[in-house]
Amino acid sequence: MNTTNKCWAVVPAAGAGQRMKADRPKQYLTLAGKAVIEHTLERLLQAEVFVTIAVAISKEDGYWPELEISKEAGIITAPGGKERADSVLSALNTIAAADDDWVLVHDAARPCITVNDIHFLINTLQDDEVGGILALPSHDTLKKVKKATSIAKTVDRNRIWRALTPQMFRYRLLREALLASQGNPAVTDEASALELQGLQPKIVEGRPDNIKITRPEDLALAEFYLAQQQQ
Repeated sequence: MNTTNKCWAVVPAAGAGQRMKADRPKQYLTLAGKAVIEHTLERLLQAEVFVTIAVAISKEDGYWPELEISKEAGIITAPGGKERADSVLSALNTIAAADDDWVLVHDAARPCITVNDIHFLINTLQDDEVGGILALPSHDTLKKVKKATSIAKTVDRNRIWRALTPQMFRYRLLREALLASQGNPAVTDEASALELQGLQPKIVEGRPDNIKITRPEDLALAEFYLAQQQQ
């Protein structure tokens, strides 16, 4: 893995994860003996490509300071925001990246990301002017619905990909796109902010085990994937 531009990582971790219905944010739930976010950050550190990993944390978060990894060299803490985009923008303002440096934004609740996928993303996009995201093609039949439960039509799945993370973009482009789209509910990930600026991020196919922990049953699946990856 090599690139002429420096790479930085941003991990937005200020969310509450309400769908987990747990007593703490999902990034602090126990997974294979560690907090979810510890697995995630360990994978990013193992990639050995990042100048700094900036983790955006809510000011009310009492769990983060208790984790040993929060004191790890190469990891810094940034103020978290109300929305994901606010947290990412805050982290971007915390790092000392050059305009053309690469920023890889990764979900705190994706602990199964592999070092190989991180390197593959960087190698694939290192000469691109904009950047792109890890994603998976959809294999399911997709339905567009109306009134929540009625099918309006079947969507062509050949043109549908599921967005994953990391999402990798040039520092200046990402920061400007997030600033320009502040408060826009259409911005659900970093790629959507750049799309609103008329840019076209690339798709890089990732691994299906790079799951995001969203619901209680995802913890067991993530533990299975981590065990399989270590074999």
